[in-house]
Amino acid sequence: MNAIEYIAKLLRTPEPVLSELFEKMERLSGKSGVPEKIFKENKKIVSRKLDELEIKEGKADAQYIERELLKKTKEADAAFFEFLGKPDFSKQECCSTMIDILKKTANITKGFFVKEEKLRSFLMLNPPKNILSALNYKSVGQMLENEDLYEIFAALRFVENEKWLNQVFFHPYNDLRADNFEEREIKISVLSQKWTAIGEKFVGKKLHNISHLKELGFVFVLPMQKDHFVGQSLETFSLILHYLHEIDFYSKLFKKYSALPNFGENIVKLLSGAISDTMPEPDGSVLWRIIVRYLAKIDENDPRLFQPHVNPETIHWLKAEKEIDAMADKNPQIKMDFWREIDDFVGEIFPAGKKGEDIVSFDLVDNVISLTHGGLGKYLYHQQEALWNKIFIEYMGEEKLEEMVVQNLEKGYIELK
Repeated sequence: MNAIEYIAKLLRTPEPVLSELFEKMERLSGKSGVPEKIFKENKKIVSRKLDELEIKEGKADAQYIERELLKKTKEADAAFFEFLGKPDFSKQECCSTMIDILKKTANITKGFFVKEEKLRSFLMLNPPKNILSALNYKSVGQMLENEDLYEIFAALRFVENEKWLNQVFFHPYNDLRADNFEEREIKISVLSQKWTAIGEKFVGKKLHNISHLKELGFVFVLPMQKDHFVGQSLETFSLILHYLHEIDFYSKLFKKYSALPNFGENIVKLLSGAISDTMPEPDGSVLWRIIVRYLAKIDENDPRLFQPHVNPETIHWLKAEKEIDAMADKNPQIKMDFWREIDDFVGEIFPAGKKGEDIVSFDLVDNVISLTHGGLGKYLYHQQEALWNKIFIEYMGEEKLEEMVVQNLEKGYIELK
């Protein structure tokens, strides 16, 4: 199997698509041998990690290797739990140590976000009836006198009706102006426990307990009913770190759009995560679609996943994983040794019984998510999106990737000539 065939299998992408892409990118950049470089780098890392797991190449199937990777993930999570001061994620006051470490690790302080007075006006304009009822308030004014503004906005996402949110509440966002934004600190907090019960009343127990609001510069954790579950410490820390970089990225875009016409409409489009369905004719250029979310979560066979594309999510994860590596350098007790020096694009194809063969992700995030789901799910989308980004980076550079995503996000694709 040659390098392009191998990469095509890891990406589940038709080989001719990649052959054409590599040929065009080589001609455009003048860089040759990129498929072979990626192939060798991937094989070298996988071989080293199999040695650490004491697995001889060709002597284990995909399922066995996945189990061994989950064991290493579990060890890292247990060490993280100790390092973070054994946080009790069922209590609001539990995570001050973790939040302090996060802020120092990311070193991201301020951003460009919607002013609090404007946020209050949105609530006054379209009162969130479910939240008012759940908290026993008769008016938004009364609620705002007694409740945290940021918590109310977080609760909108899991208490109010999605159709009402998109068609009614968020519609005034189209009228946002640049002077409705201000520079202020990014906020990280654990919501009060009452929101767990209220959220479960409206959407059941399938609540995402970590999320963020880009336009507010706010990352929040919804308290869980039990003290700690396997994978939670590492998942919570890494996901918040990722969200900090994502908020910083979007803050720069808000700032950029503040000098352009149609500010509000651009903000709404940005927050919606819209992905272009069609692309222009290449006309001799190389086109890379910009996919701003993980499409594979919705449909792992979405055809856009098998066309050349880059993903900003992976840029944020790359920064977060580098920072976790650096933190582990200074704090050996975190026990991240196995996960050090594994680039997020690394995956391998192993025998898989009746299935013939299967892809195993060596990406930390994919394995953390699998661990928090009890090892019952298989996750590849971080690794595969990182591999697409890796191809772009090898030809154009890491800084150029982020620069070109920022420049071209509005139109939805990068055109290289």
